[in-house]
Amino acid sequence: MQQQRLSRGPLLDADGVLAQAGWATGEVRAYGRSQVAAPRLRIKEWDYYCVLSDGPSGPYGVALTVTDNGYMGLLGVSWLDLTGRTEITENKLVPFPRGRMRMPASADAGDVVAHRGAMRIEFRHEDGARRLIVEHPGFDGGRGIAGELVLAQPEADRMVIATPFPRAPRAFYYNQKINCLAARGSLTVGGHTREFLPESAFGVFDWGRGVWTYDNTWYWGSASGLLDGVPFGFNIGHGFGDTTSATENMLFHDGIAHKLDRVHFHRPAGTFDGAPWRFTSSDGRFEMDFAPVLDRAADVNALVLRSDQHQVFGRFTGHVLLDDGTRLEIGDLLGFAEVVHNRW
Repeated sequence: MQQQRLSRGPLLDADGVLAQAGWATGEVRAYGRSQVAAPRLRIKEWDYYCVLSDGPSGPYGVALTVTDNGYMGLLGVSWLDLTGRTEITENKLVPFPRGRMRMPASADAGDVVAHRGAMRIEFRHEDGARRLIVEHPGFDGGRGIAGELVLAQPEADRMVIATPFPRAPRAFYYNQKINCLAARGSLTVGGHTREFLPESAFGVFDWGRGVWTYDNTWYWGSASGLLDGVPFGFNIGHGFGDTTSATENMLFHDGIAHKLDRVHFHRPAGTFDGAPWRFTSSDGRFEMDFAPVLDRAADVNALVLRSDQHQVFGRFTGHVLLDDGTRLEIGDLLGFAEVVHNRW
C-alpha cells in the first residue's frame, strides 16, 4: 500500500473538508474547531492517557479520559489491578457540552482542566513533560483515588494520522498517539499508595479530534517499555475511517518511528480474554502473540447511542523489523488491545 506523508498546513480546507489524508511523525497539520463544517453536536474531541507500571510490586495502571463529544462530555477514571485481574472504572457525564469543555486545538499546547462535582482531572503541560492530576474522593464507593503523575516527553517521533470517511466528505479523524512516556509519581487508591517509576512505568497519550460517521468499529493496540535499556513501543490499529492513504501502524525505537503497513488483529472467536490473540502484518514486520490478563469491558446502551468496549490488557511476545531490517525480539511487553463498537 502506498502511504502518503502529510505536509504542513491547515487540517481542513475552506469547505471544512480534510485538506490532505496521510500520516506524519509530528503535528504538521493545524486543527481549528471553527473550521469544522458540522453541527457542534457532531464534533468529537478527546484526550486519553493510559499509564502502566510493570515493576517489582506487580503490574498495575491507570487510565484517564476527558471527552467532549458534542451531545455528551465525559470524565473517566480507571484503576487497573493487573495482578488481581480486576479493574474499577467510573465516569462522570456532562450533558451537551458542545465545545464548552475547551479541548485544546493542539496536542502540544493548552491544558485540560475538567471538574464534575468533587471529581477533578487535569492534564497540564510542563517543560519537556506532561503532568496528570486526578482527584476523585467518591471513587470505588468512597475509597477514593488521588495523585499526580509526570510523564517525561523528550523530543521523539509520534504517530499522526489524518483520515477521511467514505461517502462523508465533511467527516474526518485527526489523531495523535505518543508512546514511551516514562512516568514518575504516585496515586493513592483506597488508602494505599502506588508508585510509578520511570524505569518501569510508561504512558501513552491518545489525542483525537474529528467528525465521525454514526456506526463504527475500531481496533487499537499499544505498548511501551524498555528493550535492552532503550525505549520501545508501538501503535497498531484500524477502523478509524478510510486508511487508503495511510495506516496508523508504527514502531518506536529510541525515539525514531518505523512505519508499518497493515496489521491484522486475530481475536479468538467468542472471547476477548479467554484465549491468546495473534497479530500479523501485510509486510511481515509485526508478528506478535498477545496473552490477555484483564478485559476492561463496558457496554453503554442508550437506544440510538451505544458504546460497546473491550480494552484487553496483557503481554505481547514476538518480533518486529525496523526500517533497516533489524529484527527485535519482544518478550512479555505489557500493553493492551481493544475492540470498540460505537453508534454515536
